[in-house]
Amino acid sequence: MAQVIETIDVDVPVTTAYNQWTQFESFPSFLHYVDAITQTDDTHSHWTVTIAGQTREFDTEITEQHPDERVAWNSTDGEVNHAGVVTFHRLSDLTSRVTVQLDWEPTGAAEKVGSALGFDSRAVKKDLENFKELIEKQGTAGGAWRGEVA
Repeated sequence: MAQVIETIDVDVPVTTAYNQWTQFESFPSFLHYVDAITQTDDTHSHWTVTIAGQTREFDTEITEQHPDERVAWNSTDGEVNHAGVVTFHRLSDLTSRVTVQLDWEPTGAAEKVGSALGFDSRAVKKDLENFKELIEKQGTAGGAWRGEVA
């Protein structure tokens, strides 16, 4: 398994960052490798991604979610084996830190080489920069799901 851990500080309150992150169907607007996400219920979604020129589909399940703190997930079915967690940390009333940890199984030569060269880390870092730009420009979240998943 490959592991990526990246962090970014955003100039919005932690609630705003968290609320936007719970809007999974908006991920293609800041995650460059995500083509589409369809949320099927509060804890399940279907993803279509393009990695190393290969389009893949998979399903995920939210395994833990605590408002303004964390969202954790696992893939449950499909062509991509991964798990992750995103955590939210209040730095001040107007600033928060977002940390993503992603564990994934590269398949095929291109993904394995890309991971070994750190392309996955750079991709997650760029996606967090895109998230920062999106949420700071908006100033508010485009929705929220504040349910608990233990």
